[in-house]
Amino acid sequence: MRPPTENIGFLIFEVARLMRRRTDQAFERAGLGLTSGEARTLAYAATFEGLRQTSLAELMSIEPMTLVGFLDKLEARGLVERLPDPDDRRAKLIRVTPNAGPIIERVMEIAAATRCSATQGMAPEAIEQLRQALKLMRSNLMTDDREPQA
Repeated sequence: MRPPTENIGFLIFEVARLMRRRTDQAFERAGLGLTSGEARTLAYAATFEGLRQTSLAELMSIEPMTLVGFLDKLEARGLVERLPDPDDRRAKLIRVTPNAGPIIERVMEIAAATRCSATQGMAPEAIEQLRQALKLMRSNLMTDDREPQA
């Protein structure tokens, strides 16, 4: 029997924690003034331009109040803006500003370097298999809210 620290869930949590720490350190060294959460928010906002704030939080699988904190900081830096939704004046649409372009580019470079560091020594086929397995696990966890089975 494997020790608990070798189970897949434990390893995924540990790798995610280490990747976030490494990414935060790289952002700090680069002088971006962003946390990994803020950078992730910026990347999602750029990818899903004009999405409602509530939909963005859901898509990112974070609490709406957590997203508000990220957006407040990004908006204060002029990287995103919240626009009124023409279909619902209570809702806000999120859009990245032109100022965000160079920051997003640098975020993607740093994220790629972190991924390269994390997957060093892995064959491209193994990396792709891992990516596909993680996507399936994410999908399973997003669509199955039943009690986990042993």
